[in-house]
Amino acid sequence: MFLDVPNIGIMGAGAFGTALAIAISQADRAVWLWARDAEQAKVMQAERRNTVRLPMADFPEGLRVTSDANDLVGTPNILLAVPTQQLRSVLTAHRKSLEGALLIACCKGVEMGTGMLPSEVIADVIPFSQPGVLTGPSFAEDIALGKPTALTLAGVGDHLEVLQRDLATHNLRIYLTDDVIGAQLGGALKNVIAIAAGITIGAGLGESSRAALMTRGFAEINRLAQARGVHAETLLGLSGFGDLVLTCTSEKSRNYRYGLSIGAGQSPDSAATVEGVMTAHAVAEGADPNMLPVICMVSALLAGKVTLDEAKDLLLSRPLRHERG
Repeated sequence: MFLDVPNIGIMGAGAFGTALAIAISQADRAVWLWARDAEQAKVMQAERRNTVRLPMADFPEGLRVTSDANDLVGTPNILLAVPTQQLRSVLTAHRKSLEGALLIACCKGVEMGTGMLPSEVIADVIPFSQPGVLTGPSFAEDIALGKPTALTLAGVGDHLEVLQRDLATHNLRIYLTDDVIGAQLGGALKNVIAIAAGITIGAGLGESSRAALMTRGFAEINRLAQARGVHAETLLGLSGFGDLVLTCTSEKSRNYRYGLSIGAGQSPDSAATVEGVMTAHAVAEGADPNMLPVICMVSALLAGKVTLDEAKDLLLSRPLRHERG
């Protein structure tokens, strides 16, 4: 039996949004899953699965799919599982349906043109909202199949503890932090480093090279985060180091696979959402290459400004320095 107004609504019926909806509703909770495409929503509701994104996982009884954002009116908690570059347009189109809800961004990246993180986009479009973030090392398939996963819920206010309990299940563990910016920077920037890691392996440069790149890339993430007043320990947690390790070492990662293709001289999958590409360009714009050499070089390589051999030689010819910093 479906509740008219469930406690959790999820906007975005891609792999991650669908996986969250499955996991949360398996714990005897009612969940609305919003899909932008009306036909897609109708098919998923009828077939009780997302055959395009997660065909291996059936929908629990408490999960209902809709394409009408008005169905979400009155739902106290909305998880926004749409790509970062589409977040503003989705919020703008459905602002009235979302007003009054706690809005939690589940996307990772930096908005092109503004340099805003997802929580900042939410606050910009819906000024009186209390935006939060759900992030961390996770693959949609693992969550949907009930494999143990831990995520970080970032926000400010006592209501976050209530939401923490509402989202947690036996296999989905939720940790809290009030460092909203730090949680997002770790999740956004690790995608850029994952592309670089994929390029390194795809080009046959070896796992030692990947380890070095991950380490120096993590130093860049810390450098940029410190400039924004982020807590150092945030980046050592799930949304920083944890997410970096997962994304830079698994072929389940879209960003890593994208880099693998480029490194091997192949054409990447144009249908996949690869947030690290836009994030690399957004961060590199106006950045000092001496402060962010890996991120800036990834942007230049993806933009066709340098070749792979040139990028490798430029990074290896940088002045020798102390490791710390």
